[in-house]
Amino acid sequence: MTACSELARTTGEPLAATAPHVRTWVVLEQPGPWGRKALLDSHLDRALGRALTERTAGVPVTVVLIRRPGPHPDQHERFPRQLWLAHTGPDAEPWLQHAVVDDPAGLLDLDVAALAAGQRPALGAPDPDPLLLVCTNARRDACCAVLGRPAVATLAQGRPGRVWESSHLGGHRFAPTVLSLPDGFLYGGPDAAALSLGACRGRTALTRPAQAAELAVLSAAGAARPHALTVTGDHEQWRVHGPDGPVDVSVTPSPLAPRRESCTGEEVGGTDYTAVLGAVSAAPGPRPRTS
Repeated sequence: MTACSELARTTGEPLAATAPHVRTWVVLEQPGPWGRKALLDSHLDRALGRALTERTAGVPVTVVLIRRPGPHPDQHERFPRQLWLAHTGPDAEPWLQHAVVDDPAGLLDLDVAALAAGQRPALGAPDPDPLLLVCTNARRDACCAVLGRPAVATLAQGRPGRVWESSHLGGHRFAPTVLSLPDGFLYGGPDAAALSLGACRGRTALTRPAQAAELAVLSAAGAARPHALTVTGDHEQWRVHGPDGPVDVSVTPSPLAPRRESCTGEEVGGTDYTAVLGAVSAAPGPRPRTS
């Protein structure tokens, strides 16, 4: 059977505007093997994994597990764990917080609604350096491991301690998948490790139509790498404050033909978002809600 990542490339499925809508990421170290649902199928306490899954359901907060690049021994003993909390915006400036925790059950004390709104918790300290996560969750999809591990090796060169293997980040068919924190840009496809605009799937702080609008303005401006712009609007009409001034952008959703989202999944439909830029506005004009 053809791998889902190969199908996505050969059929030309668009990368743009495919990032999940996640404002805050909770990143917890958990060595050893991960199953299909890493929070429930790993050496993390299952009751804790279930509680974290339930508490983050319905809010733009996602918990992922990470492990250091390299071999993954079947480790059961207690140990201090690396923890990062990252808010990607857009309601507050992106931030990254780092802590070392002896007992991950303390995560249940976090206020997930406050995290989603961009409030820094009283846990750990600000971390000034970017963090890169690469999905290698083989039990979720083989493409993530086969293509993710070489991307980890490439990215880890010159970035000691700042590149980690990660559980599911979304979009197996775009493997390798690379998440940059705290800016929240997600990359995919063969050039994901280049962290270039052409490989960018979108900024997770934004809804997918807003991602399409932001990426279109960055592309029109000739940006080599993505960076956050102010994006306001709703549904199909957006205003993006680009380097040359505010740009009105129309985003039209259209259905994609059914395709496999993973190597073992059934065919499902999807949505493509086509962004069309208007003229640069002379004045900022009204600013509806940020999405």
